[in-house]
Amino acid sequence: MKKRVLLTGGAGFIGSHTYVALVSAGYDVTILDNFENAQKTVPARLEQITGTPIKLIECDIRDEQAVMAAFEGRDFDAVVHYAALKSVPESDADPLGYHQTNCSGLIHVAAAMQAHGVNAIVFSSSAAVYGSTDDIPIAEDTPPAPQNVYARTKLFGEEFLTSIAAANPALRTGILRYFNPVGAHPSGLIGEDPSLPPTNLVPVIARVANRQLDKLMVFGGAYPTPDGTGIRDYIHVLDLAEGHVLSLNALLNEGQSHLVNLGTGRGYSVLEVLRTYEDVIGRPIPHEIVDPRPGDAAVSYAKTALAKSLLGFEARHGLKSMCESNWAFSGKD
Repeated sequence: MKKRVLLTGGAGFIGSHTYVALVSAGYDVTILDNFENAQKTVPARLEQITGTPIKLIECDIRDEQAVMAAFEGRDFDAVVHYAALKSVPESDADPLGYHQTNCSGLIHVAAAMQAHGVNAIVFSSSAAVYGSTDDIPIAEDTPPAPQNVYARTKLFGEEFLTSIAAANPALRTGILRYFNPVGAHPSGLIGEDPSLPPTNLVPVIARVANRQLDKLMVFGGAYPTPDGTGIRDYIHVLDLAEGHVLSLNALLNEGQSHLVNLGTGRGYSVLEVLRTYEDVIGRPIPHEIVDPRPGDAAVSYAKTALAKSLLGFEARHGLKSMCESNWAFSGKD
């Protein structure tokens, strides 16, 4: 019998790609989403990609009773938890809202898991928990130093899950600190298409390329990097989705809890990403270098050895593939 998985936030960017990967891996997946930052058309597109009827629960994880009801009679074997808010500037402007969703929402999911005997969870965390560090590449034992509300809510999630796992030895946790997801499914049917204005680099580049925005604002041009712009570890969303499948496999098949980075192990500067995108679309993209944002690190990329040794994870896609697939999804030319 197929293992049953509840995928919270499964209509969002990373969640939707993970849905496809989980179905392809033989899991029976139910999506739970409130569509606050996802398009209502995504479930139909997922049915088209997988050829499988969608199982969908429209629910807000801030509603404790609704979350509990979502577990009733469904006999889930595991949860993959994406549902969260993720904008750094918005989090600092709305700390109450971010704690209600990212912290209280996770508590509601964990309470429903405990009430229904579900003892495996893959948690979507973030490299933002590391803050600005000189330890490059960043390993999992680098001390967390979150510098914004969003990052602090993710660290709360990690510590909360670790504490309840210590009290319940049957609970297995896969905590995945991933770096900067980019790209889209090769079908062109799903990709990064938030309902709210994007803050991630590549979807903003795409909107400039589509002439929806006048120009890209590059935050900081005098960092101690080869071209002066910040360097980040960009990972294709397909690789990231596969990492979640491997994490879930380890929890359910081997009973192995883990905390690992998911990245490529190398960094690209903002201008490298911009030039690669320009090569893909065949024309320049207007941009302006402006003051750096407070708290942004000059360089951040992952040490990936632990994910490879524990999960067998290794990123396969490069930056050009990320930009090509994003443009195939977002492009209007």
